[in-house]
Amino acid sequence: MKILIVGNGGREHAIVWRLSRDAAGHALFCAPGNAGTAALATNVPVGAEDLPGLVAWAKDNRPDLVVVGPEAPLCAGLADLLEAEGLKVFGPRKAAARLEGSKAFSKDVMEKAGVPTARARVYTDCAAALAGLSAFSLPVVVKADGLAAGKGVVIAQTRAEAEAAVRDMLEGGRFGAAGAEVLIEEFLEGEEASVFALCDGERVALLPAAQDHKRVNDNDEGPNTGGMGAYTPAPIATPEVMAQVRDRVVLPTLAELRRRGIVYKGVLFCGLMIGPKGVNVLEFNCRFGDPETEVVLPSLEGDFAGTLLACAEGRLDPAALRIRKGAAVTVVMAAPGYPGSYPKGLEISGLGEAAAKGCLVFHAGTAAKDGKVVTAGGRVLTVTALGDDLRGAVDAAYAGVSAIRFEGAHFRRDIAAKAFKHLH
Repeated sequence: MKILIVGNGGREHAIVWRLSRDAAGHALFCAPGNAGTAALATNVPVGAEDLPGLVAWAKDNRPDLVVVGPEAPLCAGLADLLEAEGLKVFGPRKAAARLEGSKAFSKDVMEKAGVPTARARVYTDCAAALAGLSAFSLPVVVKADGLAAGKGVVIAQTRAEAEAAVRDMLEGGRFGAAGAEVLIEEFLEGEEASVFALCDGERVALLPAAQDHKRVNDNDEGPNTGGMGAYTPAPIATPEVMAQVRDRVVLPTLAELRRRGIVYKGVLFCGLMIGPKGVNVLEFNCRFGDPETEVVLPSLEGDFAGTLLACAEGRLDPAALRIRKGAAVTVVMAAPGYPGSYPKGLEISGLGEAAAKGCLVFHAGTAAKDGKVVTAGGRVLTVTALGDDLRGAVDAAYAGVSAIRFEGAHFRRDIAAKAFKHLH
């Protein structure tokens, strides 16, 4: 197959890598790609949010399948535009991508579908929102409705903090249009897990659950980031939990969307809180998560492109999905200063050494310059290792990390540590 992958991060490199492992052998193109995808695919110099450019390339080159990585082009309607040209797309149309693009819409779908989720109220008026805080105990969660690059959520420990977050979004315009509507939501206790559900509009196939590490420093300290590492499977997501995710979360959500005339094709990312109140949905995303993709996809066996195409064509066979035994761990190597300001252009060495140790090194924020690989983003690389068990995968991943060098490289040393308390 000829396949176009849209995006330029570690997630897209992992998708390209997994497609390159299919026995059929595919012609892969990545727009715009990075230094890592260039080794496996033809990078196309069109940005992921350049919808006219992507459609023009696809019309000229007629790929058999387009796989869209990031949320912004999906929420902007890229799938609709490509399908109008007769192309097959793995990724939801604009109406379905609102599950990520609008938290208020997502909450309404969940409530109508009976999906377990935190109690919430939606506000556009600052005074009303400030008054509404009294209906919630502390801590309380304040969320911007729209896309805020993972930064639009405040868990307020005090009333003053909650009021500041509300004012920041509704009066201060901190997130622009994305924060013109806010949700005030009850805080749920427990442990988070991420589950990807491949969907063809009606049928679903769940991939193994992963656990992400959001905060920049060990012991979950420091500011939130896009993710500093992940592991799979997550012991907290027992077979009973996974059955609930399928039967009480994903299938009812797809049914409620169909009732509204919306067919969801692509991956539905379920961000879950598992705790005293059972399994609750924190959020839906309309695409693969990062860095969870970098541990989950290496755990999949069989014809990956065929599975994605089956979703796009509405003929997914959930029984065809095969998962390898064992575990996988990924560790993010970030630029010094991330998630704040950070330098770019730092030379990276040791990539071959890490690969020789059996690691998969997925490029996130990298670029090729004068025959060298240099840093070009905050999260620079994700180093993934497979193991017969979690301990083996952790040790192998950190052996890979120790082989890679760039100035000021920062990474967490406790990825997957919390899993071991479930295993003992």
